[in-house]
Amino acid sequence: MSKAIAIIPARGGSKRIPQKNIRNFLGEPIISYVINAALKSNLFETVMVSTDSNEIKKIAISYGAEVPFLRSKKNSDDYATTIEVLEEVINRYKEVGKNFNYACCLYPTAPFTNPKRLKFFFRKLKEKNYDCIFPILEYSHPIQRCLKLVEGNRIEMVNPENLITRSQDLEKRYHDAGQFYWFVPDKLIPQKKLWTDNTGGIVINPLEAQDIDNIDDWKLAELKYQMIND
Repeated sequence: MSKAIAIIPARGGSKRIPQKNIRNFLGEPIISYVINAALKSNLFETVMVSTDSNEIKKIAISYGAEVPFLRSKKNSDDYATTIEVLEEVINRYKEVGKNFNYACCLYPTAPFTNPKRLKFFFRKLKEKNYDCIFPILEYSHPIQRCLKLVEGNRIEMVNPENLITRSQDLEKRYHDAGQFYWFVPDKLIPQKKLWTDNTGGIVINPLEAQDIDNIDDWKLAELKYQMIND
């Protein structure tokens, strides 16, 4: 049987938003939303949280996740990468005889993640035989028309050749929605890459995603969540 693990990386330190991973989001710790989504999807043999924080560990366990070990000191600083954290988790489970055919990295501050979306992306991962797949968003304005500030607050185009090109004639560009990554551990971990050339992306509705870097982002995420869940 194919076995899958959900890995939720939730470090204790957060400089821009203190205690970001467990901050209250509409009445519940924000990490609880992805834990619940993973559990309710019934896709995973194991739903675990990788953290260096005993407080996060306690909250994660109270919502039904496992925290069988605390994250290593090496992977707990500001420079630890997601793939290094995932590699640590996969290897720690291997040490106790647990191997997984599939894994999903779910970011703890992505409350829009839901069981239906997790199931859909998992199905596409297997159908297309991808190494990895994740949700993406279309840039709201063509990045080929982006500007930069130079001295004296003057503006310049990064790509001046696109100055007179109509926006609708420029090729669409996308970015990571920052919600989750379904992946095949045996494909990603040896390459030490978060995703490979054989990675798929599926565009989602911008109302169903929000990057949260500051308090304004947080408030906007709560508004969006209420809009689509009323």
